[in-house]
Amino acid sequence: MNFEGVGPGGSMIRMATRSDSEAICAIYNHYVTDTTVTFEESPVDVDEMSRRIDATTAAWPWLVAEARGQVLGYAYANQWKPRSGYRHTVESTVYLDPSHIGRGAGSALYASLLEMLRERGVHCAIAGIALPNAASIALHEKFGFTKVAHFRENGIKFGRWIDVGYWQLSR
Repeated sequence: MNFEGVGPGGSMIRMATRSDSEAICAIYNHYVTDTTVTFEESPVDVDEMSRRIDATTAAWPWLVAEARGQVLGYAYANQWKPRSGYRHTVESTVYLDPSHIGRGAGSALYASLLEMLRERGVHCAIAGIALPNAASIALHEKFGFTKVAHFRENGIKFGRWIDVGYWQLSR
């Protein structure tokens, strides 16, 4: 799968490994320190990111988009809640290097992730989106997610209250 500006053979979607932790930290920590996209408030170190990758990939896919050896973004899914009745529901997410937003990597990641989840029998994918976030809403709705909830002022970052919306995709 090719992304805009990357020729044939120059881009790919693949499973994340521990060796991607540093690149994933660089992408994620931008969102931690400079945005309200995540409510995490302190940068994540490489060891912690490696633990997160290991914990996720033990049961669910964590994908990276790579072009010419550079990680451009990642997407993964985790169990929505631990109770057995939720075993066919996941929470999905995607993060992109800010310099690669709008060039197709996010769509390629989500298409691959959603296909893998369908193959695993996932019935419902849920995405929590800190608001406002027009780009994330557009990406999720492009794949058929619909808004099902809006929580007001349920997270705080940079001294201000943030709303969170939830989008759902069911097969």
